[in-house]
Amino acid sequence: MSVELDVFVGNNTTMDEDVYQLWLDGYAVNDAVRLRMQAGGLCDGDVSSDVVLSDTMDQFRTFQMCEKLLYSPAKLGNQLLFQIPPQKQGMMIERYTPCCRTPLDLVLSRYYQFDNGFAREVLGKKLSKGMKKELDDISSKTGIGVKSCRRQFDNFKRVFKVVEELKGPLVDNVKHHFLLSDTLAKDYAAIVFFANSRFETGKRKLQYLSFQDFAFCAGQLISYWTVGAVDNMMEDMDVDLEKEFLHNLKDLKVLINDKDLLDQHKSLVCAQLRGKIKVFCEMEANFKNLSRALVNIAAKLTHSKDVRDLFIDLVEKFIEPCRSDKWSVGDLRLFLTHYSNTAHMLQTFRFELIWDRYMGVIKSCILKMYHD
Repeated sequence: MSVELDVFVGNNTTMDEDVYQLWLDGYAVNDAVRLRMQAGGLCDGDVSSDVVLSDTMDQFRTFQMCEKLLYSPAKLGNQLLFQIPPQKQGMMIERYTPCCRTPLDLVLSRYYQFDNGFAREVLGKKLSKGMKKELDDISSKTGIGVKSCRRQFDNFKRVFKVVEELKGPLVDNVKHHFLLSDTLAKDYAAIVFFANSRFETGKRKLQYLSFQDFAFCAGQLISYWTVGAVDNMMEDMDVDLEKEFLHNLKDLKVLINDKDLLDQHKSLVCAQLRGKIKVFCEMEANFKNLSRALVNIAAKLTHSKDVRDLFIDLVEKFIEPCRSDKWSVGDLRLFLTHYSNTAHMLQTFRFELIWDRYMGVIKSCILKMYHD
């Protein structure tokens, strides 16, 4: 009875970037071999499919054995089981580029890479075992392989568990523990932040918003509305919104409850915008409704349910009315700028610091969300 055995012997661990990407994408070995053969890069050397199959199987086994090391990237450089050159270590976490001096300077993600379409589907949901049951449906909806969906979900869950209770800035904690680039660390911070606060992102009216839209808004909220925004060594850090700030937002209701103050605010904004925006008449007619919408959203943020509904409220109560009147982005930017700034000119208004902290974030988020 004869047995065929393929043996690869070498000092350094062989890792082909293209094969690694096929493994990350969740392809079976035979499918990966087919794609490698179709790519044509192996044809010049007259390489047989059997050799490609053997090579692919060997590399897939290596990646599977290395995978546990990637759960804690900082340990990758200190392990002795695999002789992996520094550039290849970086490739396993993020894509290596010639301009980078060290693996820590890498730009594009690899193992911790995720698809924006997948992230959009799970954004704001609880990262629990129960969520895994939905991965087959998400895979069918997005066209992303089930294995890749599982890897991405497990990465989200792993990062969340490591950083949710840490002191210090959230983005810095992600970078330190998982050796990710600034851009990728910010995206993971957004995922952690949304998972913790459970913002509503799945309603039909929010489907037009992309993951990057929400990630931008998360960055604004983390930078200006969290406990870490005012004290970077507090226990809760960047994961939780500052309760005292949310409570103080109720004071802003004076802008709409005091009729004289509301009329003065309208007059000041109209004086600034007359002749500068195309929708001036519509803005003048709807000013009080728009102002009430923005202030009422602020005043309700003391309740956790209203915090979770922040984005649907912005769309339904402010963005959609502006869309129906065909506001341009430029018109909207000018309105929000002067609407915010003229509040400082109201002599009886005494909540400028709270107002600026609120409107700075709301203005940025609305402008990011205002598109088809």
